[in-house]
Amino acid sequence: MSTSAWISVPHDSPPPMAGGGGGARARYAPSDFITLLWRERFLMLMVFVVIAVIGVGFAMTLKKSYEAQSSLFVRLGQEYVYEPRAGDAGRGAVPTNDEVIQSEAEILGSGELRERVIRKIGFGNIFPSAAAKYAVASPEEKRKLIAEGRDSIAKSLKIETAPDNSIIRLAYQHQNPEIAEKVLNTLLEEYLIYRRTLLIGGDNRVLERQRDIFSQKLSEADAAYQSFLMTNDIGDFNAQKTALTQLQAQVEQQKYSIDAQLQDRTGRLGAVEAELARTPAETILYRDTDMSASTKLAQLKLDREGLLSRYTPNAQPVIDINAQIAQLEAGLAAGRTAGEGARRSGPNPIWQTLATTRNDLRAEVAALQQSQAAYAQQVTDVNSRLLRLAQLEPQFNELSRDRDVLSSNVRDFTVKEQQDEAQRQMSAESSDNIRIVQRAVAPSTGKSLKKPVLALAIMFAGFTALCAGLVRMFLRPGLQTPASASRTLGMPVLATAAVKR
Repeated sequence: MSTSAWISVPHDSPPPMAGGGGGARARYAPSDFITLLWRERFLMLMVFVVIAVIGVGFAMTLKKSYEAQSSLFVRLGQEYVYEPRAGDAGRGAVPTNDEVIQSEAEILGSGELRERVIRKIGFGNIFPSAAAKYAVASPEEKRKLIAEGRDSIAKSLKIETAPDNSIIRLAYQHQNPEIAEKVLNTLLEEYLIYRRTLLIGGDNRVLERQRDIFSQKLSEADAAYQSFLMTNDIGDFNAQKTALTQLQAQVEQQKYSIDAQLQDRTGRLGAVEAELARTPAETILYRDTDMSASTKLAQLKLDREGLLSRYTPNAQPVIDINAQIAQLEAGLAAGRTAGEGARRSGPNPIWQTLATTRNDLRAEVAALQQSQAAYAQQVTDVNSRLLRLAQLEPQFNELSRDRDVLSSNVRDFTVKEQQDEAQRQMSAESSDNIRIVQRAVAPSTGKSLKKPVLALAIMFAGFTALCAGLVRMFLRPGLQTPASASRTLGMPVLATAAVKR
């Protein structure tokens, strides 16, 4: 049976064109592509059907996935406020809100947290297809399966944040809506626990150990301090130094006072002894005066009065007695008639007073000299003790400084330990800066990729079939159509002949 059709006739390479050069390449027009592709329709149909069947079969294996969603409200908490372990440098420094959000998002996406979720819910519940394999697996294989499960959860878990926004949105996809809800809610619960352990957990014995170290050093410093005091026979160094300083001032003041008194008494003693040397030890106590001339004068005057009673004033007896009276008065006036009477001598009272004063002053000088020597010895002793304390003071100050610093450190670390413990207890009871805005609920509708996969499979099958037809078309030898032959050879095609297959 013969059919009339345009077929490719084997031939040699096309002859050179008039312009010279090598063999000409076949030239096609858009109308030629339609004709030639139609010739390859069976191949293209076969390729299309095979790829489409494979794509449809793969799409049919896809199952629906359910996405559970939740959200968190995050704000700055106490755990982000910097509290130095020692000193105050940088105290109170806080990160920005975006830094806090990113930190919390990293914690939510940590592998440790996903592993906690797997262990709490159960590997078989989350991945039922691998439950049987997990049940009979060895410990090493179980660890590998859990690691794969962590990666699988990470692929299905979405964590979304936005700048200048305190909300973190989470979504988890699973083929079972209840498991999707349970995984996401368990993730939130474990996150609240894990973040506290991570941010404020740490080694809560650090402060206690450091306090114990300082307490031990303080005990050693106290022992050295007490040994220093006992060795040097000191009760209270500062009090003793203060007392000795005050005593030194008092003793020196007393010594200066004694010196002044001694100089005064010595000067008075010298003056009294000099006066005593000039004063006689004995003196006349009393002396009687000779009154005979006066008595005789008075008697003569009486006699004259008696004569005047018998004689006239010019009488010779009266004149004689007047002469005697005048002569005696002249002697009395000249002191020729004065004579010593009875007198008595004895100890001089002035000398005795001076001697008594001298003796008293000598006693006072002797006493003051002894006091001066005693106070001088006291000043020497006090100065010696102060000098000894001054020599011991650097060592005492070093011991006191170490003791005070260690005591301050013990007190500071005790306060910080109590504050840290209180903060841990408060943080363990609540997370006020983290609020769950929306808990996950089991989604009622699921999402499937069947339709997108089917569409992509049909499109890929059609594209592959077209590519296969084009490849087959270009690989066929010869000139396929009269129009292509005319364009390629540059000559008109006058006739075509039908051939039998």
